Amino acid sequence: MLVIRPINQGDLEDLHGMAERAGKGLTSLPPNRDILTRKIARSEDTFNERCEPEAGMYLFALEDMATGKCVGISGIEARVGLDEVWYNYRLSTTVNASRELGVHVRTPTLHLTNDMTDTSEICSLLLSDTHRQGGNGLLLSRCRFLFMADFRELFSEKVFAEMRGFSDENGRSPLWDALGRRFFDMDFSEADFLSGMGNKSFIAELMPKYPIYLPLLPPAAREVVSQVHENTKPALRMLQAEGFNFNGLVDIFDAGPVVEAFIHNVRTVRESFKRHVLVTRQSVDLDVPAEQRVMVSNRSFRDFRVTTLPIKCVKPDTVSMPAEVADALQVSSGDMVRLSPLKDAASTRTAQ
Repeated sequence: MLVIRPINQGDLEDLHGMAERAGKGLTSLPPNRDILTRKIARSEDTFNERCEPEAGMYLFALEDMATGKCVGISGIEARVGLDEVWYNYRLSTTVNASRELGVHVRTPTLHLTNDMTDTSEICSLLLSDTHRQGGNGLLLSRCRFLFMADFRELFSEKVFAEMRGFSDENGRSPLWDALGRRFFDMDFSEADFLSGMGNKSFIAELMPKYPIYLPLLPPAAREVVSQVHENTKPALRMLQAEGFNFNGLVDIFDAGPVVEAFIHNVRTVRESFKRHVLVTRQSVDLDVPAEQRVMVSNRSFRDFRVTTLPIKCVKPDTVSMPAEVADALQVSSGDMVRLSPLKDAASTRTAQ
């Protein structure tokens, strides 16, 4: 059984191992124990309400109950851009025209912006290679929206995600080589690492403030603007299925796209519903396809838990669950839980 729970310091080595295997370009989770320790500590402070709500960062671990190992992580930043300036490039069009000359030129342009300031961000999605099957990626990504559904007051109306941009097998970014490297004598991997260390704002402040006309950049750099890394395409598809769309912003380092949605329009939130728990002694086959399962959240803040159950366990007023599932979720008969389809809502509509 796999269960989502708040991360803790006991997950450090598992997380570090996953970060090392992820390779270059995963800015939010660099393979550095000191950084990861601080991130985990910040998440623990958030769940224990030792920081202001708008400064919170929620990191969720996917635990394999059979081994006790952390095999995945995902996160939410309650607000970005409050402690330091948050930068993106906005992809827009500059028009130059002359009626006398009969010239009308449209030029794709990058403008440095702070548009996502004070907006909630979903981030830090990483799943172990050993568990990339059976809907585990869906659970790891979408569990965050169940948390948002029950604690809406902690987040902005809109939520966004910065997707990892294109880089080659050597970890080189065509956009950074054509643009950022002109202002910094460092490779993309070094700039990417400094960003993970929390120096993204410092670097961005030294970037050119004037519009960047894309035709002035090499073709290789132009072609990767708003394109995602090959390994990130499944995550992008998951978010698109949730209702996220490209908002015209890209990352200042690798030009990866920014996608966003209003929280109330996110599929998992919109299609979620509540049921009372009925703990049963009857055995239940939990190993069913993703489209036949629902996510179940215990709706707890400090001890947040999510796992999945077969849709057949959902009744008009209750959800039946074996004792081992109830124990994993830390719920008892009579408790109210929140549920949402893991993959396809069609099979759940008759249960609501």
